Amino acid sequence: MTTQYRFRDKYRIQLREKDHPPPHVHLIGGRVEVMLSLETVEVTTGKAPPLIIKDALAWVAAHQARLREDWKRCYP
Repeated sequence: MTTQYRFRDKYRIQLREKDHPPPHVHLIGGRVEVMLSLETVEVTTGKAPPLIIKDALAWVAAHQARLREDWKRCYP
């Protein structure tokens, strides 16, 4: 599991090695556990405050190409 991004001193976006398809990252922190699609840049499961989701999705969108490449390396 690798943390790709930390924000607001509480939340992290993680890419987990050998995770299940489809390509996604995890938004975690506090009591938040959300999956974000790397294909559609949307929440696939879980809930978090709207502003946290907005910040996380903006970061994923800005780094989507690199995250997808990292996913391909981690998921055989």
